[in-house]
Amino acid sequence: MAKGFRNRGCEISRLESFSDAVFAFSATLLVVSLEVPRTFQELQANLQGFVAFGLSFTMLILIWAVHNRFFRRYGLQDTTTVVLNAVLLFVVLFYVYPLKFLSSTLVNRFFGLGPGGARVANREEMVSLIIVYSLGFIAVFAAVALLYRHAYSCRDRLNLTEEEVFETRMWYRHYLIYVGVAVASVLLAWTRIGVDFGFPGWIYGLLGPLCFAHGIWSDRRRQRSFPN
Repeated sequence: MAKGFRNRGCEISRLESFSDAVFAFSATLLVVSLEVPRTFQELQANLQGFVAFGLSFTMLILIWAVHNRFFRRYGLQDTTTVVLNAVLLFVVLFYVYPLKFLSSTLVNRFFGLGPGGARVANREEMVSLIIVYSLGFIAVFAAVALLYRHAYSCRDRLNLTEEEVFETRMWYRHYLIYVGVAVASVLLAWTRIGVDFGFPGWIYGLLGPLCFAHGIWSDRRRQRSFPN
């Protein structure tokens, strides 16, 4: 049991083992361009790369944690799960380089670190970068949302309790919020609305308040439906 939810994926499956290997390979791709410095000046220059790597690695670990939570809870290995998981892993592999490039660009812009890092030459390149990043974000969390939607459709086969069904639907909505915010980012970038002020990027800050509000609303519904 995990907070009232009975974990059904208690043993590591071949599907999860393969997924973990893909996540590990993605982490390798993040660090492969970092070279061992030979001088202190090179070390200082490489600090920029380490900061960007840290941001990218954190995002990758968050995606892995989301993936791990789903398979621990449901332990599904049917065809639909395999297909959705394959889509998720494919996007994660594709997502690595845009993620690292964007992280490096942000580090350059906000910390003013020296030349040699990733940079965008003009406004149009920034728009394209945001769109590529956001499309990857949409694909990742749409796949996760669909996995939860599939788990909900398998509720009878999984013998989910009413509270577990409620929890499954809650997480489905939760990841749809991620998708919605990323879609808004794409639209802002595509229409060039607020690009000079960074609106397509800053809009991701809405994830915190929106998910918090959704969590409070869901908790109130849970307390009414399951008072014990």
